[in-house]
Amino acid sequence: MTEIEDLEEYQLIKTSMDKLAASMDDSSNIKKMMLYIFSSGGKSIRPTILILCTELCGGDPEKSIDAALAIELIHSASLIHDDVLDGGLVRRGVESAHKKYGVPAAILCGDFLISKAISLISSYGNESVLEFGRAGMYMAEGETIDIYSSDRKFRKMNYFDCISKKTASLFAASAAIGAYVAGADRELVLKLREFGQYVGNAYQIVDDLLEYLDRLGDKHSTYESVTLPLILRRSMGHEETISATIEEVNSYVSKAKGILDDFSPSDARDKLLMITDLITLDLLPANMLEENISRS
Repeated sequence: MTEIEDLEEYQLIKTSMDKLAASMDDSSNIKKMMLYIFSSGGKSIRPTILILCTELCGGDPEKSIDAALAIELIHSASLIHDDVLDGGLVRRGVESAHKKYGVPAAILCGDFLISKAISLISSYGNESVLEFGRAGMYMAEGETIDIYSSDRKFRKMNYFDCISKKTASLFAASAAIGAYVAGADRELVLKLREFGQYVGNAYQIVDDLLEYLDRLGDKHSTYESVTLPLILRRSMGHEETISATIEEVNSYVSKAKGILDDFSPSDARDKLLMITDLITLDLLPANMLEENISRS
């Protein structure tokens, strides 16, 4: 089965990330921390989506590289800061940055990555810069909502507000910026932003379901967010909770694919459809999907 790492777009990002790290000054520990973060096994999903959306709209993927790097850097910074806030000890199967290098150094590394991301995105048009800035603000707002989620008053409405900002906003911005780079019109940009929003929501719900099922062995935090499965479990049984959560995933995945169906067949569209499945439904245990289908 094809994986994200097999895609040309992913390899383009990986090569560019390596060049970026190699060009950095060795006089501080920032470079060392960046290399550690870059080597921790991230799949560069969001920047890959950005480049593919550029291709989908008829643009040159080479022109998307700096924008894609900006997305990856701000995402990496958000993970560093989230781990500090959540007491994250393990990320992608390795020690989190603050655990390995200390909290002050990790925070400063995150700040550096955000600043570098801004410098990279600044060479694009106002629309792309605004998309990028809006996503950064939403991510911070979503994290704030998450921090105060440990309360029984935190309900489905609050949860979806949280993940739409904390997670899906960067997926949405990635897709929209990819379209802007290609010179797409406003209608196409809005369509692809919505595609990214749906994919991002589905991705986060799957991650939360896997955490609920204790199937995230490569991630460990001392703080537990209030997630959709935990909210649903207040009023229904374990199996019903799993089924209802998978229904939400299926709904968002179907909406995302429906948007891509409006585009003409292409290699980029096929890859976006594949990624949509790889980061959502394909991560769920097959028996749970089968049981959910049989019930519906």
